[in-house]
Amino acid sequence: MEKIVFIQTGFGVDVHGQDITKAAIRAVRHAIFTNSMPGIEAFLPDGDLNNMVVNVKLALPCDAELLDHDAIKAIIPYGTVTVETMAGGMVTTSGIFLADKADKNDLMYIVNASVETGY
Repeated sequence: MEKIVFIQTGFGVDVHGQDITKAAIRAVRHAIFTNSMPGIEAFLPDGDLNNMVVNVKLALPCDAELLDHDAIKAIIPYGTVTVETMAGGMVTTSGIFLADKADKNDLMYIVNASVETGY
């Protein structure tokens, strides 16, 4: 990315089911779904949203090898998207094991996201 124009941050939790992709999707949605970038086209080459570059950085507490990168990329509607993972986030107890919610144990996964937008 030549120039970062906008950075959005968020977090996501999967309370039951221990699904790292679900927590990561929620983190990215938290980061981007309450923002608007009405002037972004003025910064992009040819004023084209498809020339946008989006770097999604995810701090995962575990199961990085199970993350569905394509599911994360599908959340971003325009541009070229990359997904980078690093250690971080949190695993903590949900306080209850619910077999009917696909729990494998009583843990919840918390993921942090940073979404960098530019060109």
